[in-house]
Amino acid sequence: MATEGISIGGTPERFYSNTINTPVVNPSSKETQESLKRSFQKYLASEQSSSGPLFIPSKHLAYDEPKHIYTMEEIGYSANNGVSPIAVSEPFRLFSEEAVDIMREEVFNVEAGEEYTYASNIAPKQLRGYAPRHGKFTFNAWKDPETLAIISKIAGIELVPVIDYEIAHINLSVPGDKKELLDCPNDDDDAIVGWHRDSYPFVCVLMMSDTTNMVGGETALKTGTGEIRKVRGPSKGCAVVLQGRYIDHQALKAFGGQERITAVTSFRPKNPHVRDDTVLNTVRPISNLPDLYNQVMEYQLENAEARVRSMLKEVRDSMKAGTTDVKAIKNFLDFEIKALQAVDAEIVEESNVIKGHLPPSCESAKRRKSE
Repeated sequence: MATEGISIGGTPERFYSNTINTPVVNPSSKETQESLKRSFQKYLASEQSSSGPLFIPSKHLAYDEPKHIYTMEEIGYSANNGVSPIAVSEPFRLFSEEAVDIMREEVFNVEAGEEYTYASNIAPKQLRGYAPRHGKFTFNAWKDPETLAIISKIAGIELVPVIDYEIAHINLSVPGDKKELLDCPNDDDDAIVGWHRDSYPFVCVLMMSDTTNMVGGETALKTGTGEIRKVRGPSKGCAVVLQGRYIDHQALKAFGGQERITAVTSFRPKNPHVRDDTVLNTVRPISNLPDLYNQVMEYQLENAEARVRSMLKEVRDSMKAGTTDVKAIKNFLDFEIKALQAVDAEIVEESNVIKGHLPPSCESAKRRKSE
């Protein structure tokens, strides 16, 4: 996983040469201190310039609680259908406009880079995996403890970004003309992405564009009873939290405006003992597989290690007490076997992955639109 720290601009050699070569003869102690201070200030200035703006929660978070948070039961699912009883939030203010503008600058700085640009059979342009190296502000914004506390509170469970690679997946599109709205007879014809479930437990979708002149852009949810419910799209700086791994949903097209940019960050439960239903079928074809596979394996192994250590303690405690808990041992082994089998099914040979080709559920939605 990528390091959270801010990259250092400049080198020690550069700093020392700026101070040692200063043409001062027999400087006083005060003059020396002032010279060092000026040089260090220049060094810090160059460091901040190369690193970019720093994410400051008190300045860049602008959280305003969502008006309503829907539970799984409210939309017709069992409360324990997923990893949390929470289904989806209404849009809520998350970041300040200044913060979103900085994030946009980072997006545009890497937009032309082929290394991070992907296209698929359902989405013309996406940026993935750029944040750890080229979006330090964005990366730190989503990793900040205060941001995570907000997302976790809304989700009803403590969450962390699933992997660094999935921080700020960017969707870029140009909204259709408003008159096209009249030509869409139903929601399936009006969908950017067809009915699907996400690869990861939770997502937070942040709007990064001005939506003043936009119409549409809602998220449509299929309830447990088969009904369709829409959650209005967020405005710039606002976000929606969705337990998308367990709810059928689709993103409806927006009309009007110049561009539509959203950032989608995926989350998983922090607790390693909570079941992990992660699948990679919706992200594998649009990812750099070494980054995706290695980071997924890293957190899976870290979680497994935590569970093994916990079980080892229980076994040693039982040995001291001269007892054994067969049921606990069986539950542990069953959990680990299923977890390993699930991960094994998702690590597919690269030669068997068709780049840009997403699952049939999304492909069929696109096909219906063209008929």
